[in-house]
Amino acid sequence: MVAAFLALRLYSVLGKRTGHEQPLPKPAEERVASQPMARTIDVPAEVRESGARHIDAGAETGLRAVVAADSSFDVGQFVEGAKSAYRMILEAFWKGDEETLGWLVEDDVRAAFTAAIAERNEAGHVLENRLVAIERAQIVDASLEGKIARIAVRFDADIAAVTRDAEGNLVAGSMSDAVETHDVWTFMRNLRSDDPNWKLVETDEA
Repeated sequence: MVAAFLALRLYSVLGKRTGHEQPLPKPAEERVASQPMARTIDVPAEVRESGARHIDAGAETGLRAVVAADSSFDVGQFVEGAKSAYRMILEAFWKGDEETLGWLVEDDVRAAFTAAIAERNEAGHVLENRLVAIERAQIVDASLEGKIARIAVRFDADIAAVTRDAEGNLVAGSMSDAVETHDVWTFMRNLRSDDPNWKLVETDEA
């Protein structure tokens, strides 16, 4: 039921046009890692935005190709969905929730997360991390190969990170001092697929 809920949650927020148009990276030790831009598919496909800029200039050509290939894709909705996915994936990783991660990330990323979780458990460490705020989410790259779309999003966020041992003693970190993090997460989707969800396929530090 939890997995089904998450799938529906992502479907509702990742790239589905609503008509009121207003994007997802590599764990750094014990953590893994926009604004409205719209669509239009006349000829040529047009990418429009309102409000603060959520798109790096280098990603515009790739996004136009995605918009032209999938008329239901909406950039603003994707950015908001990417932010939700960022939070869900981080929280699942911190909690060691491998089942949830399986619905949100591709196999290679899942294997890396699972290995990190296993190493953490073996050391007897428990994370009490908290995502304080996402300061910025910006699409920095986009591409379309055949019907495989890939979109990379840079996340600048503040994270309060605490690691405790099995007895609850503080090993590292502080809940009162948030750490600035900068990550680039790449999401992928086969536009021919009936599955509307985008999955995390790569993580890196910005």
